[in-house]
Amino acid sequence: MFTEENGKIWLATGSERVYLNPSMANRHGLIAGATGTGKTVTLKVIAESFSEMGVPVFIADIKGDVSGMCLPGCENKHIRRSIDTMGIENFNYTAFPVHFFDVYGKLGHPVRTTISDMGPELLARLLDLNDVQSGVLRIVFRIADDNGLLLLDLKDLRSMLQYVADNASEYKIRYGNVSPQSIGSIQRALLTLEDEGGNIFFGEPVLDIGDWFDWGPDGRGVMNILECAELFQHPLLYSTFLLWMLTELYELLPEAGDLDKPKIAFFFDEAHLLFKDAPKALLEKVEQVVRLIRSKGVSVWFITQNPMDIPESVLAQIGNRVQHALRAYTPNEQKAIRAAARSFRVNEAFDTETALQELATGEALVSVLDEKGIPGIVQRANILPPKSSMEAVAPAVIGTVLATSPLLDKYAKMLDRESAYEILTSKAEQAAREAEELARQKEEEKERLLAEKQRLAEEKPRAAEERRIAAEEKRAASAKRTAERASRSSVSGKANSMMNKAASSAMNTIGREVGKQLIRGIFGTLKK
Repeated sequence: MFTEENGKIWLATGSERVYLNPSMANRHGLIAGATGTGKTVTLKVIAESFSEMGVPVFIADIKGDVSGMCLPGCENKHIRRSIDTMGIENFNYTAFPVHFFDVYGKLGHPVRTTISDMGPELLARLLDLNDVQSGVLRIVFRIADDNGLLLLDLKDLRSMLQYVADNASEYKIRYGNVSPQSIGSIQRALLTLEDEGGNIFFGEPVLDIGDWFDWGPDGRGVMNILECAELFQHPLLYSTFLLWMLTELYELLPEAGDLDKPKIAFFFDEAHLLFKDAPKALLEKVEQVVRLIRSKGVSVWFITQNPMDIPESVLAQIGNRVQHALRAYTPNEQKAIRAAARSFRVNEAFDTETALQELATGEALVSVLDEKGIPGIVQRANILPPKSSMEAVAPAVIGTVLATSPLLDKYAKMLDRESAYEILTSKAEQAAREAEELARQKEEEKERLLAEKQRLAEEKPRAAEERRIAAEEKRAASAKRTAERASRSSVSGKANSMMNKAASSAMNTIGREVGKQLIRGIFGTLKK
């Protein structure tokens, strides 16, 4: 381990030795320089020193050469020259304890997170959504949270998007407008993400950042190496994923204050991708995480080609800098060199701007914080050689490491527990069954009414005939009764007539007799 009695990390040697103060490592660091100038060597030397101090490390391995840390290095003329010229004593090549991770599960433990865990802000960036679409995505997440619906993978999010679209009018007043156009745009972006392997990235078991805090049998911190050669082919996925990991570290760790050394060191290669085309709101959150995570004992190291790739607000949080050579072929590159030179405290022994263009491979301008947090005067120095192998290891070697890893069983099998997709699918099926039952009942009621109508239609003529017959029978009965009454009246009339005639005759006779007497009596005297 390149340390002195004072516990500092011996990082480089120039006119004097340059030491990195571990207590200032959580003020973060920058490793910059053009391609082929020695950034990876610097990364490995610092990471190895942290590991030997008992500090776990996370490294994003883009080119594959960091994987060699699981094997001891080999002697070559360049390393031998560095050992001899720097006066390094007791230099031993050694392997380091390593855990391999791989989003695609090919060269490491599968790395997954859930849609819910990533959240709408990072997912919107990953899907390259505009402001309106991002707002709709936030609404979808809010509705899912309010209804206890877990969004674990892409099919969950698709189902949730469709559910919100189908019920947009119901949610409009409470959550805001959700247009079909925005939902459609998000769905198309999900298809693109799936084509890039996003369906592998989202799911369970979720990566447990706590597993990074592991140590070898000898107390050295474990190197957690993320294989990124394939992931890096999709820069937006790569940068968003690493930002999620950094955010998870921030959420996981408690406040630690000032420590003698970091709890963990996080190396973010090709860090410029984190900030490329990022919206202002996201940049502000990145700056916030970088600023606050140091109080939790996390040392973040950004590795990039040009320091100008890092926003000034983030650069202001970086106290330790290792600047390898920069090339100046264009006016913009010359401007970048001048800006990089001005970021260092001047060393009267050399011109910083000129030195930046003259640095040999493995040589750098180094400025670190002292015990009081003050940036030191820039030093032109050669970086010490790494102790582990600089070569990318064969997949078979990684397979051997994985086979003996204590994390093998934890991440090997993908899970798919009940979440939004299953719940919403069940609801949809239940709704379909209810709709089918309602339709069946309506059809039965329709058939019943039709049958009743037909029955009434068939019964109507018969009832009319029955009514006609009944009316005729009633008329016949009435006629019969009338006839009977008439008959009885006729017989009675005849009898009465005969009686009347007899009485009349008798009366007439009597009348006549009486009449005769009266005449005779009146005229009797006369007649007499």
